[in-house]
This record gives sequence, structure tokens and C-alpha cells, in this order.
Amino acid sequence: MVSNSSGQPTLNTPLSPSQDLARTLALCLAEAADDRKGGDILVLQVADVSFIADYFVIVTGFSRTQVRAITESMEKAAEDHCHRLPARQEGKAEGTWVVLDYGDVISHVLMPEQREYYDLEAFWGHAERLPLPFQSPSEG
Repeated sequence: MVSNSSGQPTLNTPLSPSQDLARTLALCLAEAADDRKGGDILVLQVADVSFIADYFVIVTGFSRTQVRAITESMEKAAEDHCHRLPARQEGKAEGTWVVLDYGDVISHVLMPEQREYYDLEAFWGHAERLPLPFQSPSEG
């Protein structure tokens, strides 16, 4: 097992089959958000620091319409490519912060004001960030 200086497993740690499926779903959701021009896309591996989920996908939408479009794209991609539907979803009516909960992966699509105010990245800052295959290193 590969660990960092604090003893936490790193991205090089072999994943269990369920973690591998969760990672695939998280990256699928992130790519779907990118297809709808979501901003500041971030995938956090939270399995080692939380029992809530294995991964969080955090995305900025710049209008309520875009937030809804991003979440619809994410839902379609998850169903088409990973054969998954969210167990729960919240916030679509308001369109300022939509949560899609797949159990092992939770996505948050937020307007800039909500993202700045709730600052999920800082709260989960000790979680490992996954590199996104569709972004150049300077974007991530």
C-alpha cells in the first residue's frame, strides 16, 4: 500500500472493485459537467476521511439554468455510461445548489455565491483531489 507522509492512502493505492466503480462514476459526472461548461470542476476522494461517500464532485454553474443543465447532463451520463440513478436529489427547483446523491458519489453543482459561501473545498481540504483526464494540469 502506498501512503503519504501522514499515513493516508494515496491515489496510487489499489482500489477495491466498488471504489473503482465509484471512481468511474465520479469521473463520468465530472466529464458530463465539463460538457455543459461547468466551472472549477473538482473531484475529491473522501473515502479515507469520511463515511458519507467515496467521492465528491463539486462544480460551479453560472446561472440557475446552467446549474440545472449540468445536473441533467450528469444524470444522463451516469445512467447511460454507468447504469446508475441518483438515490436522492435536492435543490433542482431552486437551481442554486443541486445535490445528486449516488451513495458512493455525491455531486454538488452550485452557483458561485453558494460555492464561495459554503466553501466545500476548504471543509474537505484534507481529501485527495483527483486529476481530471479532460483538463490540462494548469486547469486543475
